[in-house]
Amino acid sequence: MTQPVFFKSAEELAGTAGKQWIEELRRRKGTGGAYLVALSGGRIAKQFFSAVAGEARAEKAVFDAVHFFWGDERCVPPDNQESNFRLAKELLFEPLGIAESRTHRIRGELNPEIAAAQAERDLRAIAPVDNNTQPVFDLIFLGMGEDGHVASLFPGELEEVVASKAVYRAVVATKPPPQRITLGYPCLAAANQIWVLASGTGKENALRASLTPTGTTPLARVLHKNVHTKVFTEIQL
Repeated sequence: MTQPVFFKSAEELAGTAGKQWIEELRRRKGTGGAYLVALSGGRIAKQFFSAVAGEARAEKAVFDAVHFFWGDERCVPPDNQESNFRLAKELLFEPLGIAESRTHRIRGELNPEIAAAQAERDLRAIAPVDNNTQPVFDLIFLGMGEDGHVASLFPGELEEVVASKAVYRAVVATKPPPQRITLGYPCLAAANQIWVLASGTGKENALRASLTPTGTTPLARVLHKNVHTKVFTEIQL
């Protein structure tokens, strides 16, 4: 089972994850082809984006091949305070001068089903696919909620919903705002890497349960389905 990497604070977690990502992009620079990443939202994402922007200001070229997607999005306009796109735009894209042509936002202002279908089309236009025809990300960033949810995959879904092969699907969340669009489990399973940035108070039980071999939280499902998942956390167990 995955062994988490522990940090003393959220700041240390965000800073270290940011440096490691930039180092990976440095190693890959010049190898050709697009690099596909899915971003997350949430409190730790703010610190992570700021850390990445600060670390990479002097070498913005490491992002030249990166295409940005999202693990999930709230069904709100892109300028709404709840928008995951807005968070990344303000803290990452604008400071680093990322071209709009490489930011493939989920259109949360549209009907959720239409937005999910369009997000899948945008991803498939660039991404390679695995043997199950799932698009393959180079890296997906996830946070973790107090109930062990990741992206907008929440506990309590029916097994047939969990097994859905939809790349992106509309969901009704158990926390506001309720209408959301999320990557499904099969696409998460296909990713070359997943980095979970688990941070915040009140999450000890969820993380502990997620790390057990018999865990059933959404994070546990991801850990079971994708062996290339790393957990970075300042939550002390």
